[in-house]
Amino acid sequence: MFHQIDPKSLDFNPFKAIGRQWMLVTAGSGDKVNTMTASWGGTGVLWNKNVVTCYIRPQRYTRELIDDSDYFSLSFLSEQYRSQLVYCGRVSGREEDKISKAGLTVCSDYQAPCFEQADTVLICRKLYVGEIRPEGILIPELDEANYPDKDYHIVYIGEIVNALKK
Repeated sequence: MFHQIDPKSLDFNPFKAIGRQWMLVTAGSGDKVNTMTASWGGTGVLWNKNVVTCYIRPQRYTRELIDDSDYFSLSFLSEQYRSQLVYCGRVSGREEDKISKAGLTVCSDYQAPCFEQADTVLICRKLYVGEIRPEGILIPELDEANYPDKDYHIVYIGEIVNALKK
């Protein structure tokens, strides 16, 4: 189904793939797997490694599973799965099995769960966890617009250990 590629050969625009098409951030194992839709993140190089950066609010269930895992995945799905992406961003996996209700199929063949419906998957090993601090936000309007509830994002930096394409 998937074949491994060199992360340097990824042919997607991260501004489009993350910011407009969105991605599923997934972690867990066995019966305890959860995903969430994300439109904030990035790809690049840090510490001489190919990395991704994800931002997850502290109250998200997926955050708990990433915190308990060494690995997480980013799954990029085509536009035909837009309604599933919307659903996975709106519903909590604490309250229902949103993965099966969204009609997604978990693939557990790698270090982190991902989705068979994805066109591209990045399997990532956690390298860093931190948090956005309000005193570090230099433009007050950004704080006001993005954090009215003061639930500042947790920052995850992961090394891309496996890049997969269909």
